[in-house]
Amino acid sequence: MSHPGDQDDLGARDTKHGGADQESTHASNCIIIVTMDRAAPARLAAWLDRAEILALDPPRLEALRDSLSAPDPPIWVGRWGTLVGFEAGPAHRRLVQFDRHGHLVAALRWSPDGELRWARCRTAAGAWIGVEPGVATHPGWGRSDQLWLLDGAEPWRPVEPLTVFRSLEWARLDHIPPLAEPGRLPHGAGSAVLNLVAALMKDQGVARVRYRGPFPSERLFTTLLECFRYDPRQTLPLERFVADGGLDWLPAPYESHRVAPWVTVSLRESIDTVTADGITFSRPDWQGVARREPRVVRVDGERVRCSFWVLGGPLEDRLVLDQAGEVLEAPAAKEPEAAPAPLSPVWNTALADLIARESAAPLAAAIKEVLRDVAIEWGAVPDDLLRAWDRRIRLSGRLREAGQASLRGAAPGQERAEQALRFILEVARLLGPEIRTRAQALLEALPESEQRRRLEAAAAEPPPELDDVLDESVGKLIALVARSA
Repeated sequence: MSHPGDQDDLGARDTKHGGADQESTHASNCIIIVTMDRAAPARLAAWLDRAEILALDPPRLEALRDSLSAPDPPIWVGRWGTLVGFEAGPAHRRLVQFDRHGHLVAALRWSPDGELRWARCRTAAGAWIGVEPGVATHPGWGRSDQLWLLDGAEPWRPVEPLTVFRSLEWARLDHIPPLAEPGRLPHGAGSAVLNLVAALMKDQGVARVRYRGPFPSERLFTTLLECFRYDPRQTLPLERFVADGGLDWLPAPYESHRVAPWVTVSLRESIDTVTADGITFSRPDWQGVARREPRVVRVDGERVRCSFWVLGGPLEDRLVLDQAGEVLEAPAAKEPEAAPAPLSPVWNTALADLIARESAAPLAAAIKEVLRDVAIEWGAVPDDLLRAWDRRIRLSGRLREAGQASLRGAAPGQERAEQALRFILEVARLLGPEIRTRAQALLEALPESEQRRRLEAAAAEPPPELDDVLDESVGKLIALVARSA
């Protein structure tokens, strides 16, 4: 799902393409069978007995519960314990999905003629997102499906409209749709909805699909990697996708498990992401694409660590998990309290140039406007590397200390200047998503004529050469940072 303002991600620029990795890239029909877990039907029956679950679709879920004692019950058991229940009978429509601890992950209600009435899915942060097909329109593509923020305590109770995407034929999925306003979605909502789409494609035996929409960006490419695999026969997948969207995708949905009230993990061959208290840690390599992330999932023997990652190494571990994603340790935050220290205004100018250069061209002017009006400071951020308010953004003092240590270890002159640039890029990479989100909101608030003018101007103006950027604002900041060592 994408949008004209969908930004490229500074943290995803360092890519390599080596075909498929060790994970499976084959799409196949969903096989509705019970695997070696013979207790699965009994667990699902117990979960379906809960009043709030049966209320999602009483006739179909009662029929599903009654069918679980049959020799071939209509369920699917995932590698990591996901349980999916399907409509009893030949249709085999997906009705409910639970994680291994019995938490509802997704639910769908179908009409008698087999069309989707609504679907709901839970984000990794715990928000419920609803899909209502065919109730909206969009000037760019017409008939659209509405995304809602839901009250999760009721089967279907919309609380707030979020945005729309091009309508899908949910019983016959054949493409990945464009999304109108991704900036309006709660954290992780886009991934949750795409994962539901990918799972239904697997159910329907869809082997390959393409994105059908405008502006296929690098950011969208990396998002799709969470729920799909790109065609492993394509040697330059990112370049092919960004050129015109002409890249085949193979549905590869992840399993989502809430392993603690504040921790959700997503797994395929292994742990892909971990969301803890709303902060997401990701593994750095996705099907041969290296994503530069400040919050990483890394394997350490039999354990998996969620770490803040700075200047090529771990700054602090925030969680330790087993290989299935269960929490083993949750170390306390180490950052001491410290008085906030403002950054020099030269930081704002240089960061605006760097972030704009690594973003979708229409966002460049808005990024510079955002950074002109926000104060950046060093300070205590015990549970993360960044905290943002309306007019102020605080960067963790631990990041500053790591940068100063790296500068002190570099020889004066060229080596220290290179280390200063590396540190500045770390800060830009950390700030980029927050700044681009604000810039996109600013752009969307403009009159349509002004939005169109900026889009046309961006298309006509080539991006500046990196040397030109370094010679001006970034060069000044490199000198300032190098001197501070």
